[in-house]
Amino acid sequence: MINSTFENIKKEYMEVPIPAELHDLISRSINRGMSENRRREALRRLKITAASIAASLALFTVGINISPAFADTMSKIPVLDKIVGVLTIKEYVINEGKYSADIKVPSIDGLENKELESSLNEKYLEENKKLYEGFVSDMEELKKNGGGYMGIDSGYIVKTDTEKLLSVGRYVVNTVGSSSTTMKYDTIDKENEVLITLPSLFADDSYVDAISSEIKRQMIEQNKADENKYYWVEGIEEGGFVELFDHISSDQNFYISSGNKLVISFDKYEVAPGYMGVIEFEIPTDVISDILVSDEYIK
Repeated sequence: MINSTFENIKKEYMEVPIPAELHDLISRSINRGMSENRRREALRRLKITAASIAASLALFTVGINISPAFADTMSKIPVLDKIVGVLTIKEYVINEGKYSADIKVPSIDGLENKELESSLNEKYLEENKKLYEGFVSDMEELKKNGGGYMGIDSGYIVKTDTEKLLSVGRYVVNTVGSSSTTMKYDTIDKENEVLITLPSLFADDSYVDAISSEIKRQMIEQNKADENKYYWVEGIEEGGFVELFDHISSDQNFYISSGNKLVISFDKYEVAPGYMGVIEFEIPTDVISDILVSDEYIK
């Protein structure tokens, strides 16, 4: 009897409708409780993680300090690739109205081969010091003879910077009446830390003829497609007042592109009229593949 009465009372209670305001209040309270629990749990896990990291660092430090074998093992684990880059170490500036000079001196940084790094940086310093001193001397001479306009702009550009290769170009633009532009390149194997020369890429000196023939072909092909691309080469120019391009020098200016292609460079006026500027020719690898020492750099 008692049980039957209790069940009736329970049924009546469960059937009483809950006001909307009370329902919302209950829901918000539940949500706040769950959020608070999640926050506490996250904080607890964060404290555990921080403690674990601290303990690991302490263990790591102790391990290195007390175990030479442990330290030796850790030293052999690669962490980050070494960074080899170029920066401006010195700048010569002259701004005297008709006379202006801006000469930026590059510096290679990050090589473990300090002999190579120093030799390159000393070369860059010496080159640019001579440029500056020569400009000052010519400027003073020009002033004595009535004055005029004179300028020089020298700097560098990173043509290639991959995990394997760094190719740095140094340019000089001289302005006295008209302007002339020269480029010089250095390409460094960053992994083996050696300077790559053009002859070092090939098994013998047959590369001179192979590359020269390809450049002549490209010159003529470009001129046929666009007559404004004019070169001093047989097949376009008959010669006479200019010397026609015949072959590259054995140490011709070059760099290796980020796509691992050989690029041959000519200074302004070297093989074409001045309006053509500095000229580059990418050499297809299949033209030289048979005479390459390896495919480590050129692919």
